[in-house]
Amino acid sequence: MNIVLIGMSGAGKSTLGVLLAKALGMDFVDTDIVIQKREGKLLQEIIDHDGIERFLAIEESTVSELQLKDCVISTGGSVIYSDKAMNILQQHGQIIYLHVPYEEIQRRLINVTTRGIVIKKGNTLKDVYEERVPLYTKFSDITIDCSNKDIEQCISEMIKKVQGRH
Repeated sequence: MNIVLIGMSGAGKSTLGVLLAKALGMDFVDTDIVIQKREGKLLQEIIDHDGIERFLAIEESTVSELQLKDCVISTGGSVIYSDKAMNILQQHGQIIYLHVPYEEIQRRLINVTTRGIVIKKGNTLKDVYEERVPLYTKFSDITIDCSNKDIEQCISEMIKKVQGRH
């Protein structure tokens, strides 16, 4: 079984994912890096040059085609816009939503314009947050509240929840 981390940009999916994989003796895959390698450009470049719709299509096909076993998978924050990708991820793993309150996300995302975040024209980061939270909740098997917790606390909580479900 895979462990799939979902949540907003800045929630700590990549950081916590690497450490969780290490703690559990699993491989780690960051789908944003897979997309960048496959496309030969940064996420932000894809969004700027090809547009949001094209980026979401690339993300959906990349994530849907992953053939992974016993991996911790860190996904891009926008993966939840694809029912197809999420259904495939759910079939092969447990989905953990890393919940972080908006104020903390705002603090962590100093430079939104270079992070490769899917924000439709005219929308704010808060709009994106409010649109995505119900989707993260809908697709997750486990929610970890990462507010006011250090990395070690989040990791140990994830391990406890994941091992409790096997």
